[in-house]
Amino acid sequence: MKELANLLGYRESVKVFDATIRDGGLVNDFFFTDEFVRELYQANLKAGVDYMEVGYKASKEMFDVKKFGKWKFCDDEDIAKVIGDKNPALKLAAMADVGRCDYKNDIRNRCDSMLDCIRVATYVNTIPSAIDMIEDSKNKGYEVTCNIMAISTAQESDVKQALDMLCQSPVDVIYIVDSFGSLYPEQIERIAGLYTEYGSKYNKKIGMHAHNNQQLAFANTIEAVGDGVDWLDATYAGMGRGAGNCSMENLISFLRNPKYKLYPVIEFIQNYMIPLKEKGAQWGFDLQYLMTGVLNQHPRTAIAFTKEKRNDFTNFYHEIVAQD
Repeated sequence: MKELANLLGYRESVKVFDATIRDGGLVNDFFFTDEFVRELYQANLKAGVDYMEVGYKASKEMFDVKKFGKWKFCDDEDIAKVIGDKNPALKLAAMADVGRCDYKNDIRNRCDSMLDCIRVATYVNTIPSAIDMIEDSKNKGYEVTCNIMAISTAQESDVKQALDMLCQSPVDVIYIVDSFGSLYPEQIERIAGLYTEYGSKYNKKIGMHAHNNQQLAFANTIEAVGDGVDWLDATYAGMGRGAGNCSMENLISFLRNPKYKLYPVIEFIQNYMIPLKEKGAQWGFDLQYLMTGVLNQHPRTAIAFTKEKRNDFTNFYHEIVAQD
């Protein structure tokens, strides 16, 4: 059972990380208006959010710039144009996927960039490449996190080996990532215990990035808080790929630190997130996402089901069970 102080008190070490543009960009191919991003930045400042992820550092050789909005690539000139003068109270971050970015050329030295933090995304089997990216970003002056994706499909022995390798790198934060939204709080408790064991040994912070396929993103995030995880990802109105993420409004409401303010989050959702949905952007819990989460499968089939406006849920269930 959790110590009551872990849930009713607050730790100064907790950091709130807004991933709305980056994870939410997977919903609309990163076609956010400049006004949306600018106002989100201001909302995060008012709400006391610590970091804002403005998108990906994706390779323009691999991805067609005509098919994606600019937040797929996060050019520093675009960030500067939209954000303007940066307030040091809110740090900016971008994600770099192993094998999908030209990090040596596209990620500038921190002194020449609007970014403060690079988030390296990797699978267990690409840890050596992730470490090279981590070292490159640290040498350029950035804070660096590493998100180990799809850990629900990895062997625990492989996760331990990955943690041991990462902890000997200069990475600052290592994230638990429930990519498929398949994990339960009891599992998060055990996984967080493993991650924090390595983190304590090597002086690394641990983060949590949850998906909402089983409507457990918020529950898993607060479970992680109680288990000593400090860096917490959330998105406004839970916007994110498929079923979405832990919602910022839930997380800010839960955290007891008086630096975090709920009203700016509610205001932004009213003024920008609800209109975004009304214009056709689709995300959030639905039955097809529950099914892929329960089966511990990537949600790509559920996303396709949604885009095709299907409602034959029983047929879909038979289809994905056959793939399992």
